[in-house]
Amino acid sequence: MLTINNLSKTYDNGVKAMDNISLEIPKGMFGLLGPNGAGKSSLMRTIATLQDADEGEIDFDGINVLKDPQALRQRLGYLPQDFNVYPRISAYELLNHLAILKGLDNSAERKEAVEGLLAQTNLYQHKKNAVSGFSGGMRQRFGIAQALLGDPDILIVDEPTAGLDPEERNRFHNLLVGLGEAKVIILSTHIVDDVSELCPQMAVLASGKIILQGDPIQLTDKLKGQIWKKSVSQSEVTQIEKNLNVISKRLFAGQTIVHVIAENAPQGFDEAPANLEDVYFSTLNSHRNAA
Repeated sequence: MLTINNLSKTYDNGVKAMDNISLEIPKGMFGLLGPNGAGKSSLMRTIATLQDADEGEIDFDGINVLKDPQALRQRLGYLPQDFNVYPRISAYELLNHLAILKGLDNSAERKEAVEGLLAQTNLYQHKKNAVSGFSGGMRQRFGIAQALLGDPDILIVDEPTAGLDPEERNRFHNLLVGLGEAKVIILSTHIVDDVSELCPQMAVLASGKIILQGDPIQLTDKLKGQIWKKSVSQSEVTQIEKNLNVISKRLFAGQTIVHVIAENAPQGFDEAPANLEDVYFSTLNSHRNAA
């Protein structure tokens, strides 16, 4: 169990990236949803001991993370939003080098771990190729391989599927699911479908605050019978926004599909099955309107 209590952080430029965040994250996949600039990466970097907090506590399995960061690092795997690689170094050589840095000193055990992780991430056939030449999806899978060195108990992945094509995204999802429920796995993302497909627990972060948390299925069920949709012209959108609580607009086949939240069906609207995207957008809208 990872427990976060009253975590706050204000940067030198005055931006409050984390505002009294408290969370309990059990073993298994946990989704952290939020728009860009919500504070997700700041929270991930703090949990990963890459930056300090101004206030608050983080506890993982009896480790006071902020006071004893090295103890957490020995049990941590981290895939940041962006990571660089050495040019002209093969996947095997680079992962072997990172394994040495991680403390895998026994050469036979290290070889077994490196080859096993390359196979697990479906990169073994590319082990002699330079990582700098990998596609985005292959590089992300290599990122998971390096994060899994040493069989960590807590794994943090920050925006792992941004920019991936649908096939690579599915591959990456299957890889995460295959890690099972024995680890605390935090998936930080702004892509709602990632959380919907993978995570039995989630939280929404906005303006550095946790504004919603719970079971995605239960949160979605609360909106049943309250979501309505209509295909409209672009000129109609402004008028609808004046009269109804619009939570999302999207283009489909060249038409604008509007979703609104209401107790009863607005005239001309059809009921839409609620989904996690409706939960997310309605939560963000409520937060912005209350600000």
